[in-house]
Order: sequence, then structure tokens, then C-alpha cells
Amino acid sequence: MVNEKELAGLSYDDAPKIVTKKIPGPKSQKYLEKSFTYESMARGAGRFPLVFKEGKGTTIKDADGNVYLDITAGVAVNSVGRCHPRVIEAMKSQMDTLMHASDLSNVRRTELAEKVASVMPGNLKNNCVSYFSQGGSGAVETAIKFVRKITGRTQIAAFHGAYHGVWCGGNSLTTGDQYRKGYGPFIPGVIHLPYPYCYRCCFGLKYPSCKMQCAHYVDYVLNTPYTGADDVGALIIEAQQGEGGYVPPPPEYFTIVKKACEKHGALYISDEVQAGAGRTGKMWCIEHTDVDPDMITWGKGMGGDVPMAGLTIRSDLAAKIEDQSQPNTFAGNAMTCAGSMANIDILTENDQALIKRAATLGELIKKQIKKGAKDIPIIGDVRGLGLMIGIEFVEDRESRKPLSGEKVGKMVMGMLNKGMIMVPCGRFGNVFRFMPSLTLTKNHATKAVEILLETASEL
Repeated sequence: MVNEKELAGLSYDDAPKIVTKKIPGPKSQKYLEKSFTYESMARGAGRFPLVFKEGKGTTIKDADGNVYLDITAGVAVNSVGRCHPRVIEAMKSQMDTLMHASDLSNVRRTELAEKVASVMPGNLKNNCVSYFSQGGSGAVETAIKFVRKITGRTQIAAFHGAYHGVWCGGNSLTTGDQYRKGYGPFIPGVIHLPYPYCYRCCFGLKYPSCKMQCAHYVDYVLNTPYTGADDVGALIIEAQQGEGGYVPPPPEYFTIVKKACEKHGALYISDEVQAGAGRTGKMWCIEHTDVDPDMITWGKGMGGDVPMAGLTIRSDLAAKIEDQSQPNTFAGNAMTCAGSMANIDILTENDQALIKRAATLGELIKKQIKKGAKDIPIIGDVRGLGLMIGIEFVEDRESRKPLSGEKVGKMVMGMLNKGMIMVPCGRFGNVFRFMPSLTLTKNHATKAVEILLETASEL
């Protein structure tokens, strides 16, 4: 059982509260002007008009003193909220003794590797090794390299709508136009397949009468001659698609796809960078299915306030990787390992009470949004698992034409001016992500839904 009063004490109790006449306020505007001068705007946030100054739980305060409800959790990162006292204490304690250890063994690094192994799903649990990196992109790059060594094959299968990072290899798997256009050529051997996006089925079918045509198509491509998939070493897939629109496939989809991989001799990689660490109501999103992955890429919510990510591989596969073949100077920093372990402890203690709460709270939030959406015709679909909820906005429900970018921008600023941060995603940029910290209180959840529906009604 999670104590709501204790959760409330982790955040600013007066959120949301806007004290300036407009957003951004004068102090924030000055910082933004400097940022636009001295920083590359290739960063993910671009020129978003907000300057963080303080963070507490599921709330943040800007340079002008405005207090916001943060429904982004730093893009699904702050799983236990910002600046959790236990995480801070763990890092402060470690800072007194050791931080950097030059990619060598250190006590905290070893303890974290053991802890990660203990929370892995299925056959990976305590039967795996982990390679640490600073972000999910590094984990995916390592997966590509290791797959080639383990299997002796060069091709990788990924999916339309995928986001697996924006480095060289990961960017070849990612399909977002803004990440790819003008940045090629990409690594050879990548095959992209349709993702099971039931609201916009590329086959024009409806679930469940479709009989999982999209999954059988994967089997067809992998295991039929003359499809070009003759050397696939691995298939990498998000158990619930993130940047592609917060799309949760039917659970039976993964069973069919895993069998197709086994038939072809390809490894199955579950990318859990955004969907893992309890976000979907289970420690790993793949646990909503009966599939055992061969590898898991993870990050974001596993580190929370600190940059921590990794690739976890089944032990027998890891044995095929040569020693010293993938150095990373800052991997396994003792301070970040200490913070990550505290983060994982909070998520998993009391029989994963906080994670289980994410499942029930997520259902409550979806129910509230769906109820309000009946009178708001621009809300086309509400979907997702746990606290990984996507709200897809359309011009009208009949045509399902995606809401225009101009109107999406008005939605973003409308909510920001009401004291809430919520950002879009999706292939058309029209899906708003409800991805708060798992420590979001029921009271703040209700306020967030009210602001979302109110802004949509005004539009």
C-alpha cells in the first residue's frame, strides 16, 4: 500500500501556480535568450519556452517562480519523482568516498549489476550480464554491435514509428523524419516492418477480427524466401511504442513475433528505455506478454535523476563477447550507480507497490479522460498501459485526420499557461503523452486531467 500523504510531501503542494503575466516570464526569457545563443538547438526540446530552476517530485519551478505540474517526468525519466530524498541521500553518501572509476570494477557498480539481474523478467532473471552506458542510445548501439558478434549476421529488423536513439546505428533503426532527413546514409542491413498501430492499421483491418495480420506479416518477411531478410541477427521492438505515439499492441502480437524470430534464428531485443522501470504497471513492459526476450535495453526511469542506462543480455549469449571490446570511460560511475540503486529500491520495495499503483492509477486516469472526451470531438483515441498513456487528437473522429501542428502547439501552450507541462509525440505529432512520475498523487492526477480536458475544450 502506498501512502498518498507521503507522496504529496514529495512535491510542491501549491502546484500548479502561475505568478507571471505570461509564459515565459522575464527572468526565464533572459535565460532562454542566452541558451539560444550558446547552445545548439538540435537538442530534443528545441526552443521550448521553459527554464527549469527547481524540481520536486512531480512538480517543477521555473526561473520566475511559476510552479508546474510535470506530466512528462523528464520524458519518462523521473520514475520516483525529482530529487527524491532517498536518492539524494544515497548519492551524497557515495560522493564522500568514490565517484569516477575509469570503467573498472567498483563496489557500487557490481552491486547495481547484481540488482539489475534480480529484477529482470523471465529467463533473464539472475541469468544475465549488463553493460552500462549513460543513455538509451548507447545501450542500443551496443546491442547492434553485440548482435553482429554473437550471431555472425548483419541485418537488424525494426519497426515503423520506432525510436531507438539518434546515434549512427540507433538512428538507422529510428524512423522519425526529423531525426533522419538529411543525416544519411545510414548503416546497411536495416529492415523496417509495420508496427501494430490498431487505431491506424496499415492493412485497413480491425482488431480482433484482423487475426493479427501484422504479426503474421513479420513471420512472412523473416521466414519466406525472396523477401530480402536472409541475414537477420535480431529484431528490436518497443513493448509499447514511445515516440511513435504511445501505442500498445495486443499482447498476443509478441508471441507470434517471438516464434517468428526463433524460426529464423534471430535474437529478440525488447527496447524498454521508455516503457521499463515500472511505467506500464509492471517492472518491464514485456511482462504484459508471455515472451522472454534475449536482450533488454533500458535507461531513463532506471536512473531517475542520474544518467544511467544499459544493455542486459542472457548469460550464454554474453559469453560470446570478447573482453575489452566495448570500452566506455564513464560507465558505472559509483555515484550514479548509488542513485540508480536507490531509485530501483523505491520502485520495487513492498512487493512493487509503487509499480502496481501505476497500473491502477493509469486505469483511473484513462477512465476520467475517456469520460470527458465524449464531449470533445477532437480526442480520437485514449490508450496505453499504466502511466504510459497516449491521447491522440484529430480534426474529427470520423476521418481520424491528425490534428494540425498549429493546433497542437496551441494545446501545448494552453496547458503551459495553466501550469502544466505535457508534450506531444507520434508519427503526426498529435499524440499527447501522459507520462508522469509514478509518485503522482491522485489529487494532482485529477488536476492534470482537468487541465488537459479544459484546454482541449477551449481549442
